[in-house]
Amino acid sequence: MSNKPDENLPTREVILSVNRVVKHFDISGGLLDQLKFKNGKLMRQRTTVKAVNDVTLSINKGETLSVVGESGCGKSTLARVVMGLYPPNSGEIYYRSHRIDRLSHEKMLPFRKKMQMIFQDPYASLNPRKTVQQTLEEPLRFHNPAMDTASVEHKIAEVMEQVGVNPAWRGRYPHEFSGGQRQRISIARALVLDPEFIVADEPVSALDVSIQAQILNLLMDAGRDRGLTYLFITHDLSVVQHISTRVAVMYLGTLCEVARADEMFIRARHPYTRALLSAIPKIGETRAKHIKLKGEVPTPVNLPTGCVFHGRCVYADARCSAEVPKLTALDSGSFVACHAVEEGREIK
Repeated sequence: MSNKPDENLPTREVILSVNRVVKHFDISGGLLDQLKFKNGKLMRQRTTVKAVNDVTLSINKGETLSVVGESGCGKSTLARVVMGLYPPNSGEIYYRSHRIDRLSHEKMLPFRKKMQMIFQDPYASLNPRKTVQQTLEEPLRFHNPAMDTASVEHKIAEVMEQVGVNPAWRGRYPHEFSGGQRQRISIARALVLDPEFIVADEPVSALDVSIQAQILNLLMDAGRDRGLTYLFITHDLSVVQHISTRVAVMYLGTLCEVARADEMFIRARHPYTRALLSAIPKIGETRAKHIKLKGEVPTPVNLPTGCVFHGRCVYADARCSAEVPKLTALDSGSFVACHAVEEGREIK
């Protein structure tokens, strides 16, 4: 299949395309764990977590696309599939015009320099036995074997200064830094190779609120100065509003809505997006405006038929429980997967 820009987007340079990606995890265990009695017979039964289901997205050069949703909705799994940490069960991933989801480790190396990742927990993602110097030097030496020592030292000092870490501390270990400083070092590790595209997986959720704004501003400044493109994973909608160009909302591994950030926060269309936004505390507003969803959150092991949200949606009807909705373009430029929106049954 040829690499075509996602029809959900205006015509711009597309740096990353995700086309109908599926990622499921088999958690059946060993053979004995799979054996179950059913109707008086011993049967082998596999258990599969359906983490990402038929997701199609494109990211334009220079923008920040935030993927949001409740914990367990598959947003971090999607990020890892994009980066090649998990192979997709099906679907295609393109970086510019190159399909990368089926590349070998060796053939993927040229793209590793262009695609970097910032993880949620900086203490877990940094090697405790390596100094800052070793942490930043390793990717430089690996991807640029001809780079001389003076150039390596200059690059490390330059990127440390850019993220706000004193280059004189390059000999220290991760445990000698605060959480915010460790995340700055993680960002420095991502920037040291001069990438084009960065996946940031909940980069501020493990930090104190007082530090979160500093890290977000650092990411935004780096994006502006270096012309970076971000795939930003988060569940914090205040962060989304601060940093995003566009927003994609996921529920149980499925895309519900894709819209410009300003449009979504003014006029969200999908019932699930509206419920998420209503949960944001606002000064001077009463709790009466908070939308309370009905029912229980389904499990990704046994997904509902039809729309995955129909069991909790006040607008659901028989069609919603039988037919999977498709992302449909609206006049506003947003894309929504909802039968109620398509038929005009939801509140305007």
